[in-house]
Amino acid sequence: MAAIRAATLAAMGDYHVHLHPHGPWDGTGPEPGTFPADHIDAYVTAALERGEGEVGFTEHLFRCVESTDVLGPFWEDPSNPDVEAMTRAFVAEERALSLDRYVDAIVAAKDRGSPVLLGLEVDYFPDTIDAVLELLSPYPWDFLIGSVHWIAAWSVDHEDADFEFDRRGVRTAYEQYFALEARLAASGSVDSLAHADVVKKTGRRLAQPPLELYRPVVMAAAASGTAVEVSSAGLHKPVAEPYPAPEFLKMFHEAGVPITTASDAHYPHECARDFDEIKDYARAAGYTERVRFRQRRHQVVPL
Repeated sequence: MAAIRAATLAAMGDYHVHLHPHGPWDGTGPEPGTFPADHIDAYVTAALERGEGEVGFTEHLFRCVESTDVLGPFWEDPSNPDVEAMTRAFVAEERALSLDRYVDAIVAAKDRGSPVLLGLEVDYFPDTIDAVLELLSPYPWDFLIGSVHWIAAWSVDHEDADFEFDRRGVRTAYEQYFALEARLAASGSVDSLAHADVVKKTGRRLAQPPLELYRPVVMAAAASGTAVEVSSAGLHKPVAEPYPAPEFLKMFHEAGVPITTASDAHYPHECARDFDEIKDYARAAGYTERVRFRQRRHQVVPL
């Protein structure tokens, strides 16, 4: 156990990991709503085998039944009925987890001496973020990550809703997405921004990097003391690029915004994947350090 703790101090960690994939349960892996100890351990084993020292679990808040009242029917959009129906059905299918059971499972793993951290992915909606933080306040979080997945009813990174880019235009979609991302960064409600340009996930790109849209996010994160994750997840999506884009990440570095490292794994074998590549990617942007979290306090450590 001492060796594991020493490795935790010396090595990087994966600070964005989920215990259940999205979509209907196909009968493999644990049933939604369950968090078996050996399943948690499988993520840790994968990370340690890749030379990483700790795993930060970050289930989605919206997938937890306890979020129902505080988030409300965020998918309601009479002006966009097909997207509204799609998101309503998606949330109904996905909301099968328990926040309390999830927290208990990760805390139990900690108590066993496993190098895990208790995190949560907070899906950002401006009108309900205060109620969300009140709901989360009693829990012993090590860190919270924040993400923008929805512009009103539209799930911007859901492949089945990709048609919405054509209806509103890629430029407008980017403007709307980054306006919300800037509000999230300014809020100070989370410790790190998850996949800060996930709007590019399906490969819908602008002709030139939208530096003028990146800048408010960067300045807001710097002012609020919010970190940004460097994520390998985008390498496995149609965009085939880490999050955030290289120009975006360089702007974060120039503004003094610290980083975490992340895979956005939804299966054990994905935990800490491609971390050699994203370390080099972060160094190319100028980073030599990252941050690690405990009880929502951060510590700077070498990259």
